[in-house]
Amino acid sequence: MRRTLAIVLMLSGILLTSVTPANAGEPRQRVLSVLSFNIHHAQGTDDVLDLARVAGVIRDSGADVVGLQEVDRHYSARSEWADQAAELAGMLGYHVVFGANIDRDPPAAGSPRIQYGTAILSRYPVTAWENTHLFRSPNQEQRGLLHAVLDVHGVAVHVYDTHLAASSQVDRLEQTRQITELIGGTTPAVLVGDLNALPEAPEIATLNTAFTDAWPASGKGAGATYPAEAPDRRIDYIYASRSVSPLVTRVLDRDPAASDHLPLMSRLLVRH
Repeated sequence: MRRTLAIVLMLSGILLTSVTPANAGEPRQRVLSVLSFNIHHAQGTDDVLDLARVAGVIRDSGADVVGLQEVDRHYSARSEWADQAAELAGMLGYHVVFGANIDRDPPAAGSPRIQYGTAILSRYPVTAWENTHLFRSPNQEQRGLLHAVLDVHGVAVHVYDTHLAASSQVDRLEQTRQITELIGGTTPAVLVGDLNALPEAPEIATLNTAFTDAWPASGKGAGATYPAEAPDRRIDYIYASRSVSPLVTRVLDRDPAASDHLPLMSRLLVRH
């Protein structure tokens, strides 16, 4: 009985969000659950638009921080002109920032702007944020790097979210070079996103030289996230800077109909 209790207490200690250092002079540590999820403007593989279903996937994951891609904000009738980032934040009780990579004039005077891009949801307060547009070749869709600074129990954690070009490796190569420069030596930092490239691609090699890919560090199996109902490609990623260590990384497949991508989840040990 005593041995069982000791094991339970030990496991509970591992799962604490805040890890207290043994000595006051040691770095502070936090355990952070991070999710990357391309939500396909909440249109599932069954062609049903269901933002509440997406919220359910996020809620069930228990993630502290979520990087979303393909998010509509008053975009069109396809998503019922909704501000999807704000609505998800409201459903879940998260803080939210949105990065508009497509930003067009409204359809009528007084209407909101037509926007599409990425969003970061967070249980923790957002103290600063910005969205930087990335390199774009002619006829390619604008992409960006969304950056939010979170106050995680007194530790400033930098979270970056991106969605790289779908049909141009030239663009992805330049975009990953830009991302490594924009993040630079910032730490602790986490980068998430739909990178539209396989692990052996040269654009992924660019990121691998600067950051730790959470899947080979702490995942098991192929890590495929796309297409959701029969995944055979790993194109969604979570990266960690120095001072951030991936503990466990998983592909979540409980509701593959929610989007055309499966969400990717990583539990990270953040030192500061």
